[in-house]
Parts: sequence; C-alpha cells; structure tokens
Amino acid sequence: MKFKIPHTLVLLFAMMVFALLLTYILPQGSFEEVANEHGRTEVVPGSYKQFPEKHYLAAWSLFTVLPKAFEDTQGIIFFIFIIGGALAVIKSTGAIDAFLGKMLEKFGSRPQILIIAAMLVFSVGSSTLGVAEEYLPFITILIALSLGLKMDIISAVGIMVVGYGVGYGVAAINPFTVMIAQEIAGLPPTSGLWYRLVLFIPFFLIGWYHVQKYAMKVMRDPAKGFIQEAGSIHKPGSDYPPLTRMHWLILMMTIAAMGLIVHGIYHWHWYLTELGAVFFGLTILVIIVTRMNPSEAAKTFGVGASQLTVTALLIGFARSIALLLEEGQVLHTIVYGLSLPLQKAGPELGSIGMYIFQSLLNFFIPSGSGQAYVTMPLMTPIADLTGIHRQIAVLAYQFGDGFTNMIVPTNAVLMGILGIAGVPYDKWFKFIFPLIIKLWIAGSIALVVAVWIGYN
Repeated sequence: MKFKIPHTLVLLFAMMVFALLLTYILPQGSFEEVANEHGRTEVVPGSYKQFPEKHYLAAWSLFTVLPKAFEDTQGIIFFIFIIGGALAVIKSTGAIDAFLGKMLEKFGSRPQILIIAAMLVFSVGSSTLGVAEEYLPFITILIALSLGLKMDIISAVGIMVVGYGVGYGVAAINPFTVMIAQEIAGLPPTSGLWYRLVLFIPFFLIGWYHVQKYAMKVMRDPAKGFIQEAGSIHKPGSDYPPLTRMHWLILMMTIAAMGLIVHGIYHWHWYLTELGAVFFGLTILVIIVTRMNPSEAAKTFGVGASQLTVTALLIGFARSIALLLEEGQVLHTIVYGLSLPLQKAGPELGSIGMYIFQSLLNFFIPSGSGQAYVTMPLMTPIADLTGIHRQIAVLAYQFGDGFTNMIVPTNAVLMGILGIAGVPYDKWFKFIFPLIIKLWIAGSIALVVAVWIGYN
C-alpha cells in the first residue's frame, strides 16, 4: 500500500507532540534577560543556568497550548480574515477578473517577465521595508494570473515566497532584522550595506532561476507539476470582462490603499491592526462607489473570510510548537546547546557555523526580530572570541533567518500563504528544499569571502 503524506495540520500536530517530548527530555534553564534602552528584552551572554528542579508540563498542555497560540497570533489571523472578505467583495465587482484578462493579454506570450518582475517587487519590499504578512492579499491574484498563463499554484507561491525570502536573507535595510541585529551588535545602522547590495544580485538570480525553471517545465508539461488540481477557488475564468471605467476606479482605489499601507509602514510604523483597517475601509468604499446591496456585500464578505479558516488554523498550530518549548523552559537550553560548538571554531568555520545555528534556530523562533534579540547577544561575544567581525555575525543571522523562512513550518506567514493557496506542505517541501540547499551553499561561500576580505 502506497504511503500517503498526511494533511499539513496532522504534520504540525506531530511536531507539537515532538516539542512536548523535548520539554520532558531536555534540561530546563534560561539566560538572564535585561531590557535594553528601547525596552526590548535581550539575553545576557554567559548567563545560562540550568534550573535545580525540573517542572514538567502536563500532557494536557498539548491541548491548552492551541488556544494560547491563537491568542498570540490573533493579529495575523484576523488580518487574514479581513483580507479574505475584502478581496471577495472587490472580486465580486468584476474588477479583478477584468484586470487579470488585461494582464493575460500583455504577458500571455511572455510569462518570464511576470516571474522576474513580481519576484523583484517582493524581494525589494522585504529587503527595504521588511514586508512579509502584507503580501498575503496578493497571493490569490497571483495564483489566478499564473494559472491563466498555464503555470501552476506552486509557481505562483514560489514567485511570492522565494521573492520575499531572498529579500529577507540579503536584506539591505530591513528594520525588523538587519537594523535590530546591528543595534544589538553595537554596529552603526545600515553599515556594511555595500556587500549586502552586491550579494542581492546573485542570490536573487539563484531564486529566480529555480522558480523560472519549474514554471517553464510545468508550462511545457503540466503532468510534471507537483500539484495537478488547482481547485475551483483558483481556477481562472475562460472569459474575462472588459475593463470598464468603474473597474478602473476600483483598481485605482485599491492601488491607493496599497500606497497608503506602504507609507504607513515606513513613516508611521503601521502593522496588522492598521493594515486590516485600511482593507476594511477599502471594502466599505467599494460598496458605496458601486452601490452594492449592503446585505449581499456582507454575505460575500463572510464567504471570502470563511474560505481562509484552514489558513487561520495552520497559523495557530505553527505557533503552538514554539510556545510549548517556551512554556517548557527548554528554548534557551536549545539555544545554549547549539551555540557551544561555535566557540571552538575558527573564523571561516565559525561564520558557517553561525549560519547553521541561525538556520536551525529559526525553526524554534520563526520571528526575525525575536530571533535577533535572543541570539545576537550570544553571537556578538562569540564573534569577538573567534576573530569574526560582528558585521559577519549579523550577515549569518540574516541568512539563517531569511532563507529558512521559506521552508520552516513554524513560520506563520509561510503557512498562511500555503493555506490560502491550498498547497500541502509536503508538496511545497519538495519544491523548495533543493533551492534551500543551493542558498545554504551560496550563503556559506559568501560568509567565507566576507571573512577573507575583512567585511565590516
């Protein structure tokens, strides 16, 4: 009998069980933590201590952790529900279908342009503004456009996830990763920018080639794709309506909302609450402008939100894994154990070891800023002891956090995108793992070169 990969929720629950078992097996302990000048909590290097007595989590914690995880991730979950409802209302006007039809006319014979242009936009947005969750509204449009060009869903998801993953990995001035890590390491803000900009080109090309090669293979022979059935929610229409003045007005309003979001993120430090408010406001405005029946609009909004219920569940389950390790007080033990070998390595091996360390830790701490506050206080003195410049330690952290964001199932953004797209995690793993190997190799080479040229 052929083995069938279980549903992604089943895989995540199995990881929750494994995390609970780790809390029973590993010793409990923690680093001392202090608040920095910005009120953020940092660990004190060399302060790790095991607790004299071990307190075991009750087996019941496996079930109580899930509601806590939903509470922790409520911001992104409700943001996703609002996006689902807003896009459903906008789509019901025919504006999105008309836009897709127009794009298919322009890119019908040039899908390569769509791939590289869209990936570049996602990469630059993540590299500069630290955009990730904000891309979620675009995945359904990108899927429909990709399917219309005879690509598959994984091609569409690859365009977005690989784009933003590479952007995070070699980020230029990402305020949530680079800037925080440099602050903790005592480096000037945005210092070392030149090398990150140089690295952006080869790393982007590696990611682009991986997505492009797969997409072109699917276009030539759909049977070679990892997903054969798109599902009715993503099937592109055969006939697209013409773009009317009303459609253009709705599209311009949507673009204006996107511009407001970008401005708000950059200048006013907006996050999910404000972004959700913009999308909800856009929905109300569309209803008023198109004179849509309010009751019908409400039904459409509810249906659109309900289609993302599984996505919300995936996000909660993913957060539960790290939460169990935190409550079981073994998360710092894992960090301490992974950091020990680095103290005995030379500069070249030490920089690669830091990369591996950050990559592994991203499974347990998928938050970029959270990972920086836990690990950079440890990596900074280790870098000093092993003759590695602190700028290289920051770069290793970027690689480990950014690139593995594309594969770790504890990443809420990744699981949200896969959930919206309806892509099982095992299919995605099959697509993305070869790219991760290429990026690990390229990243290791880039770090060794950084050591040789005295990057600082």
